Amino acid sequence: MGRKNIKNKEINYRNSIKKSNQISMAKLNQGLTLNQMQLLAYAIYSTQSNGETEFQKHNFQKKFDINQYRTEDALKDSDEISQLRFSTIDLEQEEFSFTNVFNSIKYKKGNFLFKWNSEFLPHILELKDKFVLTDLAITSKFKSGFTWTLYDYLKAHYGHWSKELSKEGLMRLFSVENRKTYQRSTAQLKRGVLDVAIEEINKYTELEAWYTQIKTGNKITGFKLHWSTGKTIAAATDKQINLLREIHDEVEKNILEYLSLKNVEKLDKARHHIISIKDIYKEKRKGLSSQKASELIQKAKLDYLQLETLLEQDGNQRDKSIYYNWLEEDS
Repeated sequence: MGRKNIKNKEINYRNSIKKSNQISMAKLNQGLTLNQMQLLAYAIYSTQSNGETEFQKHNFQKKFDINQYRTEDALKDSDEISQLRFSTIDLEQEEFSFTNVFNSIKYKKGNFLFKWNSEFLPHILELKDKFVLTDLAITSKFKSGFTWTLYDYLKAHYGHWSKELSKEGLMRLFSVENRKTYQRSTAQLKRGVLDVAIEEINKYTELEAWYTQIKTGNKITGFKLHWSTGKTIAAATDKQINLLREIHDEVEKNILEYLSLKNVEKLDKARHHIISIKDIYKEKRKGLSSQKASELIQKAKLDYLQLETLLEQDGNQRDKSIYYNWLEEDS
């Protein structure tokens, strides 16, 4: 039975990573700590953002709000993710393959330098069909690696709104199959792993997740995971934010001209448009959706053009070359 999901979650595409469904992060993340998952994600983010295969430790820490990350931590985490590989297995067709994710990872005085395996790169670059999109602003709030694993597992099964797993399969998903406590006590498995992941997913993400228990007699032998997706809203793009900044800065640069209008009525109108643009610029600090940013840009452009018209009417003819490209660009 489904649950209505009324969430409206803003997704920041410029702060997200993409990966093919074939290498669902849930598989790559098995056995990794939260910091190791974050390090892997940031390596993907860096490559997808600007093609860079190196980054500074402090930028990585800032992205995930990590207060302390020592060289010893970087060593341990890099050693672990350097051994990552992904596999494709089809025993019915007698086929399987194993491919390393990295060729190498190097670190020197706060700088990470990594080289991807060329066979892995197509799974994070030039993705046009099915892929999993993960907003790092969302996952940075996770306190448990179990949450990240389950979140990407559910997202990788887009179109499926439930999934059955045996108890053993669930433990393998979370890489706790060797934990004696969880082997002996299903209640501990629920409390220490599944409930933690479900709670954070429901608190921070666009998903609403829950589970039901599968029993054989009185014994819990598996779980049925259920989830629904709320409405996702695209965040404003860098281009949109820059357009708002350019319009604001142009008005600031010429503010004395606008406030020197001789006609009192026109001067009052100029003040109105200047205040309007300032108010619009303040909106960008609150976190804008792409649609809202587009509306504000159109309004700011109109305010700017009104200011220029008032100058012309007052006898101050500005060179038309001052009209920047952003006046003609789509928002």
